[in-house]
Amino acid sequence: MSPAAASQDERIRSYEEFARVHAYLLAAAGVPPSLHQRLYRKLADEVFDGGEVFAVEPCEGGRQRRLVLAAERPLGRESDVFLVDHAWSFRLSDALKQLREVPGLAERMAALMCVDLDQTIELEESDEQDNKKSGSLEHVLEVVDKERTRVQETGSDAATWLELEELGIDDDMLVSLGLSAKFQNLVALNLWGNRLQDPEKIMQELGKCGRLKALWLNENPVLGKGIDKAVLDGLSELEIYNSHFTRRAGEWALAFCADIVGADNPCPTVESTSLECIVTIDLSDRCIHKLPEAFSPSNLPSLSKLNIRGNPLDQTSRDDLLKLFSGFTQLQELEVDIPGPLGNSAISILESLPNLSLLNGVNASSIIESGKHIVDSALQPRLPEWSREEPLAERVIGAMWLYLMTYRLADEQKIDETPVWYVMDELGSALRHSDDANFRIAPFLYMPEGKLASAISYTILWPTRDVHTGEECTRDYLFGIGEDKQRSARLTAWFHTPENYFIQEFRKYQEQLQSSSICASTKTKQKPSTKSIRPSDGRALRVFTDIPHVEEFLTRPEFVLTTDPKEADIIWVSMQVDSEVKNALGLTDQQYTNQFPFEACLVMKHHLAETIHKAWGSPEWLQPTYNLETHLSPLIGDYCMRKRDGMDNLWIMKPWNMARTIDTTVTADLSAIIRLMETGPKICQKYIESPALFQGRKFDLRYIVLVRSICPLEIYLSDVFWVRLANNQYTLEKTSFFEYETHFTVMNYIGRMNHMNTPEFVKEFEKEQQVNWLEIHERIRSMIRCVFESASAVHPEMQNPFSRAIYGVDVMLDNRFEPKILEVTYCPDCGRACKYDTQALVGSQDVIRGKDFFNMVFGCLFLDEATNVSPL
Repeated sequence: MSPAAASQDERIRSYEEFARVHAYLLAAAGVPPSLHQRLYRKLADEVFDGGEVFAVEPCEGGRQRRLVLAAERPLGRESDVFLVDHAWSFRLSDALKQLREVPGLAERMAALMCVDLDQTIELEESDEQDNKKSGSLEHVLEVVDKERTRVQETGSDAATWLELEELGIDDDMLVSLGLSAKFQNLVALNLWGNRLQDPEKIMQELGKCGRLKALWLNENPVLGKGIDKAVLDGLSELEIYNSHFTRRAGEWALAFCADIVGADNPCPTVESTSLECIVTIDLSDRCIHKLPEAFSPSNLPSLSKLNIRGNPLDQTSRDDLLKLFSGFTQLQELEVDIPGPLGNSAISILESLPNLSLLNGVNASSIIESGKHIVDSALQPRLPEWSREEPLAERVIGAMWLYLMTYRLADEQKIDETPVWYVMDELGSALRHSDDANFRIAPFLYMPEGKLASAISYTILWPTRDVHTGEECTRDYLFGIGEDKQRSARLTAWFHTPENYFIQEFRKYQEQLQSSSICASTKTKQKPSTKSIRPSDGRALRVFTDIPHVEEFLTRPEFVLTTDPKEADIIWVSMQVDSEVKNALGLTDQQYTNQFPFEACLVMKHHLAETIHKAWGSPEWLQPTYNLETHLSPLIGDYCMRKRDGMDNLWIMKPWNMARTIDTTVTADLSAIIRLMETGPKICQKYIESPALFQGRKFDLRYIVLVRSICPLEIYLSDVFWVRLANNQYTLEKTSFFEYETHFTVMNYIGRMNHMNTPEFVKEFEKEQQVNWLEIHERIRSMIRCVFESASAVHPEMQNPFSRAIYGVDVMLDNRFEPKILEVTYCPDCGRACKYDTQALVGSQDVIRGKDFFNMVFGCLFLDEATNVSPL
C-alpha cells in the first residue's frame, strides 16, 4: 500500500471518530456540545462561511476595524460555529525574518493591522486644500460678514457666538476685523488654530469685547507668551478660557457643559430655571480645581448623570466632595478618575454614594461583586503608531501585540518549550473587546488523520448571546481572567488605562521595598561550622551520580562511584531529590545531597528577586524586577514614570524556571510585556541597556559558588570562572531584539560558541577598558556574598547539615563596571570548567587543570579543603 493510500485510510471519516480523537481539545476549547457535530462538518469540508454572515468595517478614523453581524436574520445564542483561519503563525524569534522574506506577508499584516497607509500624507493634502481657502483677509471677512448679517436679522444687540477656527488669522487681521464694533454682544469667540502671536495686539482687540463668556486661543503661537494672565485679568466676565473653567465660572459655564447654551443658543445669561432641568452635565477635562458655587443640589435638583473626569479638584477635600455629591438625590451615573479626587477605590466611592447605579459605565452591583477597585468602561484603545520612514515589517512588529494569540503544542511525552504565536484572519482580527462580549473564540487543532503530525490550527468562533443584524460582534480578550489574576491591569495591553493609579501602586511598592532591609541590620559573619565527613576508618566516600562530568572527572581516591543510591554516602544528581524520590530510591536523611531544602528561593528567578528584596530592599546590584503574576500594576507604574521622564524603557522577560534563555524576550513595548504573560509565569526585569562591552560585544560571567552551610553561612568561590560572549556586535536598534546572538550570551546550545580562556579575556579587557580586574573581582565577590546572605537571613529553613551544593551565579557588568546579578543556577553545567585548563587570577595563581575541577569541588565540600577556592 502506498503512503498516500495509507494516509487516506487513516483519515477520520465519521463524527464519532472526530469526537473521540478530539474529546480533550473540544473540552479545553469550551465549544458547546450542541455545536460539536456542526463543527466537525465545517472542519471536514473546510467551510469558511463567516463572510456570508459578518462584515468588517473601519472605525477609529480608519486605524482599527470592527466586526458586525451582516446577516438579515439574528444569530441565536450557541446557534452556529464558524472557522477562523490563521493568517500568520510563527515563533517569536522568527517574526521579523518572516515579515521581511515571505512574499506578501508584511503587506497583508500591515493592511489587517491598519498600518499600511500614511495618514500624515492624507492630512497634509487636506491641510494644503484648507490653506488655499484660509489665510486671506477676504475669506475671513466673508465668514465674519455672514455671521453679522445673521445677527442683524435677529437684532443688533443679539448675543453672538463667533466661530473663526483655523482661518489663518494673524495679529493684524484680528485688529482689522473690528469684532467689538460689529458684534456688541459677543459672548463666545473661537480663534482656535490660527496664527496669533503678539499678546499686546491681541488684547488691544479682545479687551474691547467686555461681555465675553468663552474664549478659545488654543494652538496659537501666542500661548506661553504671557497671554493667559492678560486675558484672565482683562476680561471680567470670562467663565471658559481655552476649554477650561476660570475662577469666575458659574451658571453660564455649567449651562454650556450641559448643552443649554452654545453656538445655536448663545445666551449671555442663564436663568435658574434652566439649571433646574439639567439631567446630564459633562464637566470632563475642564481643569477645575474647585467646583463653582452654582454647582449645588439646590440649583441642579434633577442631575442624574455627571462626568468629572480629568479635573484635579484639589481645592476641595475628598470628604467634602463626597458630601456634596451625596446631596444630589437623583444622581445615578458618575464618571470620575480612579484614583482621583474621590479616592483610589471604586468600592469606597460606591459605599459613600450608595444611590449610584453606574460608576464609570460599569454596573455598581457588579463592581461590588467582583471586588474591583479600578473600573472604566470608557477606556480608549491603544492604536498602532508608526513613522512614515518605517518599513512595513517594522510597523507590523510594533502593532502585532494588539492582535496576537498564542498556544503551545504538546503530545503524550512533552510540551513544546517555545510557544506559537498567530494572527487570525481579517474576520477574526476585527473582533474587538468587550467585558460583556457576545462571542467567544478558542484555538483548535484539527487532526484529520487522528495524529498531531496532521494537525491544522484554526480558531473557533461562536455566539454566546443572541446577536441582531448590525450589532457589533465582540469577544472578551481576557476570558476567564478575573481581578484575582490582575484583569484590570492586563487590559493595559489593549487600552489606555489610568496611569495615575499605576504610578501610585509603583510608589507604594517602592516604599515597601525601601522599608525592607533585614541584612543591613544583621550582617555578621559567623565562624565555619562544617568539617570533613571522611570516615575515621579511612574508607572512600561512596558517590551516586547521574551527571556525566562527575562520573568522568571525580577521580580522587577519597571518593568512589556507586550505582546503588541506597549504599551511597553522597547523592549528587541533576534531579530534585524530594520525599517522593527519596522513597522511590530508598534514600535516608543521613545521606548527603547536592541540594538544600527550599533552595528555590535562589534558583527560581521570581523567588530570587523576592528574597533579595526582603533582605536588602532595592540594592543597586539587582535590576528593578517584578513578578508579573503578582506585581504587574507596580511594573506598569514604573514603565509610565520612565516614559513620562524620558528614561530608557527596555525590559527583559524571563520565565520563572527555564534555562538557556528559552521564552526570554527583550522589548520596550508595554503591550508585549503584558501579552507575554500568556506563555507562562515570568519576571520582568529592567534590561541593562548600557552593559560593559568586550570588543563591542555583550558578555556575562559564570561563577561557581560552593555552599557548605546556610546557617551559619559558609560559602566559597571557585577560582575557576568563565566568560560567555555574544556573537554579534551590541546594538540597541529595535530590529536587533530579534537577534539572539546580539543580546544573549549562552551560545553552547546553538552550535556557534566562541570560547575564550579567562586569563586571556581579563588581560585584553583590562587593556581595552583601562581598568583593574582585581577591583572588579572584589565587587563581584561582595555582591555574591550578599546574594547568599539574603537566603540565609530570609530563609534559615534552608539549613540542613546533610546538604552540600554548588551553584552557578551569572553576573553582568554595566558600563561603570558595577556587577549586576542575573540568576543563580542549581547543578550548573560545568562542561567548560572540566574541558579547559586555566590559570587562577587570584590566590595561588597556579594553573588549574580542567580534569581536576570536580576533585576540587568535592574536596572543598566534603573534605574541608580550600584548594583553588576562596571563602566569601
